[in-house]
Amino acid sequence: MPKPDPSARRAEVLSLSAKLFAENGYRATTVRDIADAAGILSGSLYHHFDSKESMLDEILRDFLDRLFGEYRAVLATTLAPREQLRGCVIASFAAIDASPDAVAIYQAEARGLAQQERFAYIADFLQEFRSMWRGIITRGIESGDFRADLDVDVTYRFLRDTVWVAVRWYRPGGQLPVGTVADQYLTILEHGIASPDKEQS
Repeated sequence: MPKPDPSARRAEVLSLSAKLFAENGYRATTVRDIADAAGILSGSLYHHFDSKESMLDEILRDFLDRLFGEYRAVLATTLAPREQLRGCVIASFAAIDASPDAVAIYQAEARGLAQQERFAYIADFLQEFRSMWRGIITRGIESGDFRADLDVDVTYRFLRDTVWVAVRWYRPGGQLPVGTVADQYLTILEHGIASPDKEQS
């Protein structure tokens, strides 16, 4: 009989902990809750992780490294601001599809965790996100890709909030594929919801 793969078991425990943190909140989830979900004794968790905090740290670091790797790749291109914005929106929805639990945890916990020394890197990611997206908007206004009457801060907050709130309702594997959701979002963003045949009276 083959021996159990410790790395696979560790990944399973991490996935279960992410699900519980997302559903119940990090602070409300106990080590016993995670152990019960994994079907092991609480003490056995410490063969894989030294603390609940370490589990959270690994979940968030992995998620943020992958997401910002995608963002940086988009911004490293010579694409126009409008196409860079599209690329970042698509990367965001792909992250929601691939890691909905990590996204939910990040949305709920990031600002509080960023105040703690161990999670200080989150503050850096928050600042980088703001700088990236505001930069795209600013360059788009300057180039004429975006409307000149846009307020950069209002537009940034609108984009940030409307993209990430999707984690509350989007279900991976559901009726709407993530690509369709991203395309619909971008269509509304770029063209509005009014019919082009109807002029405003």
